Amino acid sequence: MTSHLDASEQKVVDDIRNYGCSVMHVFDADGDLPEFSYSIGFPETVEQPEVIVFGVKREVRHFMINEIQRQCVEGLKLQDGLRISGLIEGWNCVAKYVTDAGAIREHFGWALWYHDAQRDAAMHDAFQIVWPGAEQGLFPWEPDCDPIVMERQPALYEGAAQ
Repeated sequence: MTSHLDASEQKVVDDIRNYGCSVMHVFDADGDLPEFSYSIGFPETVEQPEVIVFGVKREVRHFMINEIQRQCVEGLKLQDGLRISGLIEGWNCVAKYVTDAGAIREHFGWALWYHDAQRDAAMHDAFQIVWPGAEQGLFPWEPDCDPIVMERQPALYEGAAQ
């Protein structure tokens, strides 16, 4: 375990201790890639894999991750294809198991640091929380889904929801 932390590292550690997770927000300064947010601390505090959300407003992503953490405290068990209510008004979202280890390395930088440096544990899995299009209610893997819904949520998973 690392004993000398910089201010950013200490904030992550403090957030997990005080709130059960830290939420990291990532954006592309050029605006070419969809913004996303991910959790740090789920394996430690709720014994669940980390989660990631793409493409909706930052405040919504932050709320979604905190709400999933709250639901996990109350007994929610994340699994591939699980429909989760209470994240976006009027719609269920779906948890999709991230099948690409490269995607975990590419998208979960601070979570990888935390699990390695603070828990002496590797991070092997995660869930992407996928939202449907507001007009059609369709998910990216469903026929006729709005292309914008698909573009804003790069698939880190494979296969269709059950």
